[in-house]
Amino acid sequence: MRYLPHSDAERAEMLATIGIASEDALFSAVPRAAYNTGAIDLPAHSPEFLVEAHMRALSGKNRAAGDGPFFVGAGAYRHHVPATVDHLIQRSEWLTAYTPYQPEISQGTLQMLFEFQTQVAKLTGMDVANASLYDGSTGTAEAVLMARRLTRKKKLVLSGGLHPHYRDVVKAYLKNDPDLVCLPASPQGQGDILDHIDDQTAAIVIQTPDFYGHLRDLQKAADMAHAKGALLIVVVTEVVSLGLLEAPGTFGADIVVAEGQSIGNALNFGGPYVGLMATRKEFVRQMPGRLCGETVDAEGKRGFVLTLSTREQHIRREKATSNICTNSGLCALAFTIHMSLLGEAGLTRLARLNHARAIALADALAKVPGVEVLNQTFFNEFTIRVGKPAAGVIEALAQRNVLAGVPVSRLEPGKPELENLIVLAATELTTDADIAALANGLKEVLA
Repeated sequence: MRYLPHSDAERAEMLATIGIASEDALFSAVPRAAYNTGAIDLPAHSPEFLVEAHMRALSGKNRAAGDGPFFVGAGAYRHHVPATVDHLIQRSEWLTAYTPYQPEISQGTLQMLFEFQTQVAKLTGMDVANASLYDGSTGTAEAVLMARRLTRKKKLVLSGGLHPHYRDVVKAYLKNDPDLVCLPASPQGQGDILDHIDDQTAAIVIQTPDFYGHLRDLQKAADMAHAKGALLIVVVTEVVSLGLLEAPGTFGADIVVAEGQSIGNALNFGGPYVGLMATRKEFVRQMPGRLCGETVDAEGKRGFVLTLSTREQHIRREKATSNICTNSGLCALAFTIHMSLLGEAGLTRLARLNHARAIALADALAKVPGVEVLNQTFFNEFTIRVGKPAAGVIEALAQRNVLAGVPVSRLEPGKPELENLIVLAATELTTDADIAALANGLKEVLA
């Protein structure tokens, strides 16, 4: 659709002002073959109530996570979110005050982000955290770019246990840079990532628990990376695990990236989610996004300020460390509210319950003929090998109203060695009846 002044004089004045001879020149960059010369082939309009009925019929075909046994994880987890969270984030003072472009008058938002940063720093065992990013995958890409700026080196090594989506986002950010080394998928071990560290390495990226559920040795990785002047980037897709596992910062991690969806944020058909990032204090000026701080005003009263803002949307422009232009503020608020409700003891109890449910699931599946549990260590997610292609097994179980996890072949297509693998997750919402339904379903499908 074109919008131009109505009268010939107005049109001529506009064209002269912008320095072109005709309005067709406004669209000179569009190839003629792309021009639409006829009517658009769309169905005729319908009354609003018929459209609503049609949309309800379509939504009725969806299978929600709470409609039956559910073991899907792989970076997005079903946890209980207290009703308090949704109630509070919908209050108008939060819902409409999305981002503090005039931070001095956004004290509530700034304080919330300050509390969020404090929670993330404590969870990860790091010195400082930013006021959130888009999600865990883009946060990982921002972390490797940050490592290059800090070390002034180019080589980056991604573990074979890194979530395939995270790996692909990093590759997209770096445009398949030849200095990016992506190790093969490694469902039974960390792989040879430590053998790839040399004097040209900017950073190594290790996920724990990894995509296949294994817990990883961060101390050895940190020691070897630091010996070569490289940084250790740790990725966590299941943030609830930090309620039970030792924080990555205690093992010498330099940058920690996590997906915060599990706390305060429902599955939401894949988003929006919230990316967590934390680092050491000396690296803070190369951290993307923004940082809120605590201060006092001229009268000595406690206040909050936007301490650092290194993104292009603010004053840095082309010198920005990142072009991230949102901080998923409402999702960060949901995270902070839920974390505040849990408290440290509550998060630990939640993590222990998740682990216990996963142990019960693993024990039950290990007794099913044709099922092999691959993990010796896990938190609330692990990998099994079945005697048939996993995608078909998952589909057959879905017909029995059991969503039995993620076939690895869905995320790593064309790799026969991964074709029979399934990644499953159990959370505090997984019941004994759910586990029994999955075990019995597998017995039938694999018989």
